[in-house]
Amino acid sequence: MARVVRHSKFRHVFGQAAKKQECYENIRITKSAWDSTFCTVNPKFLAIITESAGGGAFMVLPLDKVGRLDRDVPLVTGHKAAVLDIQWCPHNDNVIASGSEDCTVKVWQIPDQGLSQNLTQSSVDLVAHQRRVGQVLWHPSALNVLLSAGGDMKIFVWNVGKSTILTTIDCHPEVILSVSWKYDGSRIVTACKDKYLRVIDPRTGEVVKTGLGHQGAKPMRAIYLRDGRIFTTGFSKMSERQYALWDETTLGNALVMEELDSSNGILFPFYDEDTGLIFLCGKGDSTIRYFEYTPDAPYIHFINTYSSSDPQRGMGVMPKRGINTGICEIARFYKLLNTGLCEVISFTVPRKVFKLAFTDFSIKK
Repeated sequence: MARVVRHSKFRHVFGQAAKKQECYENIRITKSAWDSTFCTVNPKFLAIITESAGGGAFMVLPLDKVGRLDRDVPLVTGHKAAVLDIQWCPHNDNVIASGSEDCTVKVWQIPDQGLSQNLTQSSVDLVAHQRRVGQVLWHPSALNVLLSAGGDMKIFVWNVGKSTILTTIDCHPEVILSVSWKYDGSRIVTACKDKYLRVIDPRTGEVVKTGLGHQGAKPMRAIYLRDGRIFTTGFSKMSERQYALWDETTLGNALVMEELDSSNGILFPFYDEDTGLIFLCGKGDSTIRYFEYTPDAPYIHFINTYSSSDPQRGMGVMPKRGINTGICEIARFYKLLNTGLCEVISFTVPRKVFKLAFTDFSIKK
């Protein structure tokens, strides 16, 4: 039988790194061992968690400020301990939230032209966690709603405008490894160190569904897909890296679970709702694998792998409204290297360009 190749618009998608002069150099990237991407980006700014003495800091750069950075580049320095996670607000490109080991969540207002001096005063301080705040996550559709998850095994949903807690979620017996909003904000899914996935109603804090996820001892990550299914990365009992797909109504029984390799770096999943592509970026890897998700079996289809010579320390992804559709770009990643370089990687769909050549024909009689 002839082998039938599955038709996909994205089977030829390829990644290409920008030239060095179009990247960002001389960055003091944090040495923290926390499982964070250390980088977040929007159409205006690039923010990267940096190493600093006497507290926590992160830098904010206008996107067009490429090249080698000065050693005294202005930083956001209001935290009293290391910054663990940062995220731009999806509704305002000048607002960024940060979570830190000092047990606080801070929200910052960045000027349009970027920072001209160190920013030490936050716009809003959110204080409730008793231990370090490892994750901050803005609501995808509601303005001024922010989620934070801490080492005290609690999740708080905040009204940032009033600095008040909307919901306290206290149902996890161990450390919360990852949190993800459903696209409409009606549910959240969490991955916990006890190896269980939990679907939670963020308005009431009630656990809607619980199921056993990956059974390895190393960290697990979970994200919602557009149709309400849940995609996870984790480890098997034999410490092999896996990805899996779950239906939230039958959590605990995976629709798909596949082993990838035996590396030990955590896999960060990035999902593109428009194309259905899922990018897997492993910490310490020098590759980015990408897959296409379809609602029908076998669900997850391997597309290709982007490879480079340098391992990644962290990774940020540009929101869809910030990419260049004129060159058929579908995704853009900002890859942090141990050398202090932030490399820009663009993923594009190749399109044939037909040039019409006009030729004068003389009619011979």
